[in-house]
Amino acid sequence: MLENLTGRLQGVIKNLRGQARLTEENIADAMREVRMALLEADVALPVVKDFIAAVKQRAQGQDVLQSLTPGQAVIGVVNDELTALMGKANVGLNLAAVPPAIILMAGLQGSGKTTTSAKLAKLLKEQKKKVLLASADVYRPAAIAQLKTLAKQLEVECFDSNASQKPADIANATLDFAKRGYYDVVIFDTAGRLGIDEVMMSEIKALHTLLNPIETLFVVDAMQGQDAINTAKAFGETLPLTGVILTKLDGDSRGGAALSVRHVTGKPIKFIGVSEKVDGLEPFYPDRMASRILGMGDVLGLIEQAHKNVDMAEAQKLADKVKSGKSFDLNDFKAQMSQMRKMGGMGALMDKLPSQMAGMAAKVKPEDADKSIRRIEGIINSMTPLERRKPEIIKATRKKRIADGSGVQVQEVNRVLKQFEETQKMMKMFSKGGMAKMMRGMGSMMGGKIPGMR
Repeated sequence: MLENLTGRLQGVIKNLRGQARLTEENIADAMREVRMALLEADVALPVVKDFIAAVKQRAQGQDVLQSLTPGQAVIGVVNDELTALMGKANVGLNLAAVPPAIILMAGLQGSGKTTTSAKLAKLLKEQKKKVLLASADVYRPAAIAQLKTLAKQLEVECFDSNASQKPADIANATLDFAKRGYYDVVIFDTAGRLGIDEVMMSEIKALHTLLNPIETLFVVDAMQGQDAINTAKAFGETLPLTGVILTKLDGDSRGGAALSVRHVTGKPIKFIGVSEKVDGLEPFYPDRMASRILGMGDVLGLIEQAHKNVDMAEAQKLADKVKSGKSFDLNDFKAQMSQMRKMGGMGALMDKLPSQMAGMAAKVKPEDADKSIRRIEGIINSMTPLERRKPEIIKATRKKRIADGSGVQVQEVNRVLKQFEETQKMMKMFSKGGMAKMMRGMGSMMGGKIPGMR
């Protein structure tokens, strides 16, 4: 997401690095490029105008003139203004209501309301909330069944509505059921249309009156671009929205909605959808998104992702094994591959890496890397327990058997064994205190020092 915008902004900053100081002329040139980059990303024109004016005004201020270089000055201002444009800070859900707290989900058909409702239920369940899902989408075939299937998968209760009922009746029955069941939160999925119409708006307005939700969240597809902004405006004029959820930010969107929707609605972006999986919903942090747009990555997000998805006990077990000098075997190698897959695969990791590191990793396409991880696991699964513990015994006949068992060529088995040997060497270096040397090497590759390294 927003790869083109990131590339264009980095180009602007690179051009400024050759300048001795900031002048009205080079600021104007830089802002012209930034303006084109934002418009290409499908950012709404009024948003672009306000953003450029704010950056230009600050870039010409006395505080910036004291900065070390023009490039550093502009990147700092653009980062601050991007963060302010998207909301300055994360705004979480407000559930301060007499239970059950009602969350009303609104948006067009195809925006991802139903799957987002399930993802939100998963997040709240992890926070020890007793959650009830409900759907009043009586128009889209199988919409209610889809929510019930997702609820069953997540082991969350779903109210038993059906397409023959009226949305208002479903709302009243859901409230009664939730109160009697002592639920903490009700997530109420509403019907969408292919476009905004009077009937749809009247219906959702009536449901809002009946349910009196503490949160009214507008779910919008980031791939819609300018259309998303027009839709957001229409919903904002009909409903007292409390927040926005941007979906499909993992797609090929130009990303303009992410930079425009808060400015247009005046409401905070609370969550973003980063994959189709049920755990693919993340709290939205404007400062982190600004950092990613400028190619600086989201290291905090990467750490949180690791803590959430990685088995820390297994990771510690491997660390202790390496530190003690014990041999790193193919079981450990497979465990590493599995941990990476749990974190969302190469694509999810690269999206949060700083652009310099992502650029080095980008020689391999994320989808190819993820396929490769699955192939490696399949090859190792075709080995015997002894072969995994002692890879050195794997010779020609064993390689042929492993290749046949995993449905690959012998060359693939050789490639996996070679990758394993390289990883094993790296692990030996860790056990001998080579981590500091390796980190210093990474620091020099990235053109600077790693904090805390001498």
